[in-house]
Amino acid sequence: MKKSFLITLLGGLILSINTNYTQNLFSFKDGTKEGFINESGKVVIPATFDDVDDFSDGLAKVKINTKYGYINKSGKLVIPAKYLRGTEFNEKNAAVKDEKGWHYININGETIFDEDCNYAYAFHDGLARMQVNVDFGYINHKGEIVIKPMFDRAYEFHEGLARVQKNDKWGFIDKNGIMVIPPKFDMVWDFSEGLANFRIGSSSHGKWGYINKNGDVVISAQFDKAFNFHEGFALFRSGDFKGGKYGYIDKKGKVVISAKYDGAMNFSEGLANVSIGKGRNATWGYIDKTGKIIIDSRFSKHGDFKNGLASVRVGDFKTGTTGYINKTGEFIWPKSK
Repeated sequence: MKKSFLITLLGGLILSINTNYTQNLFSFKDGTKEGFINESGKVVIPATFDDVDDFSDGLAKVKINTKYGYINKSGKLVIPAKYLRGTEFNEKNAAVKDEKGWHYININGETIFDEDCNYAYAFHDGLARMQVNVDFGYINHKGEIVIKPMFDRAYEFHEGLARVQKNDKWGFIDKNGIMVIPPKFDMVWDFSEGLANFRIGSSSHGKWGYINKNGDVVISAQFDKAFNFHEGFALFRSGDFKGGKYGYIDKKGKVVISAKYDGAMNFSEGLANVSIGKGRNATWGYIDKTGKIIIDSRFSKHGDFKNGLASVRVGDFKTGTTGYINKTGEFIWPKSK
């Protein structure tokens, strides 16, 4: 009897620990402090931190007074708040800065290597970018410089390629630093789902299109603004920033949802938030991939769905209700101000 009870107790404890470490957590704010709730709206980590980031690799960066550290999903501070800056954990490493400079640490808080640079970034696709004076380059997980700092601007690797700027033009390099797509564009964004959006011309009058990883133009530069592909669709704008309308195209460049929204965001988990009206007059709701309204336009603050929930607000900042909704539009964690 006692043995059975002990086994049951231990089993429940193990299940509780596993659930705690694998459940999705969402940040929330209570006054000036922040903490985390779970998918049911239950507070799992009380709002005791001055700032929090999302969990990545099982850890979240938190701010305590003026310094940064990292907590696990139980809310335990596993890496002390002693850093002036810090990135998210990615590929089990994070870049942190203290009074001595930049370092990379592992999820145990151990220093893997120091980095002599002006700014260090998180790892993506096996490499991390770093800035030395005004130039950008890349290091590997050993801290070795594999692509020397020589670019005017540079960003993370996505799908094996990174966008870089040289002499005011943008192109893409591979992980050997070879410029596989020459810098001939006035602007580009990261590759997503095999395609990257590019701009020819100025930011105010140029046109956007898409290239593949060979640098071939697969959707001609015809849009006033175009964004990354997400879940097979890409957001585009017809008209200028102030008065333009937003819609969606597929990977052939065909308009699948017409440009009729005053504001719009990328699809995430099958839904995209779109607005009627602009600025303070905007109200946001959610559509599916057929353009059908799934959640009515009633939010003044909007967020993408992630792990089944989206952060929204109804009403103004001072008196409105801020919290998380599920995909039926129901608040699972309301916070009345």
